Amino acid sequence: MKWLNQSITPPNHDIYLQAIERQNQLAKPSGALGRLETLAAQLAAMQNKISPQIDNIWISIFAADHGVVEEVVSAYPQSATAAMVKNIIQQGAAANVLAQFNDAYLEVIDVGMVQPVFEADVIQCRAGYGAANFCQTPAMTEIQLEKALYSGRAAVFRALQRDADLFIGGEMGIGNTSSASAIASTILRIDLDEITGAGSGISDSRIIHKIKRLQHALDLHQTHLQSPLKILQYLGGFEIAALCGAYIFAAQKGLPVLVDGFIASAAALCATTINPGVAHWFIFAHQSHEKGHQHLLKAMRAKPILDLDMRLGEGSGALVAIPILQMACRLHNEMATFEHAQIPTC
Repeated sequence: MKWLNQSITPPNHDIYLQAIERQNQLAKPSGALGRLETLAAQLAAMQNKISPQIDNIWISIFAADHGVVEEVVSAYPQSATAAMVKNIIQQGAAANVLAQFNDAYLEVIDVGMVQPVFEADVIQCRAGYGAANFCQTPAMTEIQLEKALYSGRAAVFRALQRDADLFIGGEMGIGNTSSASAIASTILRIDLDEITGAGSGISDSRIIHKIKRLQHALDLHQTHLQSPLKILQYLGGFEIAALCGAYIFAAQKGLPVLVDGFIASAAALCATTINPGVAHWFIFAHQSHEKGHQHLLKAMRAKPILDLDMRLGEGSGALVAIPILQMACRLHNEMATFEHAQIPTC
């Protein structure tokens, strides 16, 4: 897994400054378009060109199951993961609608569902039949962790082969808010009751139960949770590890990443803890309604584009934010300057 620590070249700061200078020349008061200006400049620096564009969007949805559902921490049974994957490949999910709207290429990767979906439209890159119940044992072995991380790397490689200019990682896995909460609590050293929410929609009493079971897991594995990779191995899910691997490799290859919600941000936190240079290649799409997401965003000094109380996953929040990024690019590239518009300035 040495590739995880390979150096990352940051976005081009000189291009960023040139893009900001162009914004100051456009026919508008300086700063009048707010964050649309800085988002365009950020993308320009990432893409190493003054005129950024988002024309080729790639979304990989990683699907896996979690043994922790045995602890009754979800509103849905484990079988819902495979059912939702079937819905995605039948074009019936929110991610499908939003991907089609944005003309984005969408792929689904089975990283480790308990009930595999052997369809032509599902890429098989399985690390196992679901992660183990981390309230009883480590969620995965080192070999499974390595395979899950590499499945994310492979997804980015496919995106690069198709000349993607933006990567979105989505996830599908019943029980994965439990995993994300445990990971975030451990890395950020924040109490579970501050970061653990309703996930798929459980009651307040079930949230209390969920926190107790997660605390049991943290106590059980305490002596092993000394590095981000060990935290992923003991508390993670295959799809979260895949997202982490995808984010690191995308940053190493200079491919901008639009980060989705709570689960994706937990993976992003792991990625930046493993290789801090990854953080320069993130744009955060939205703040999830999930309780702990604000803590993750704060820790990564992230300012999300949207706050719509979403908590679906699947990369849906990132897909909703795409048109705003595209409009930022269009404004940056196509507005007239004061000089061309012959507008007098002081």
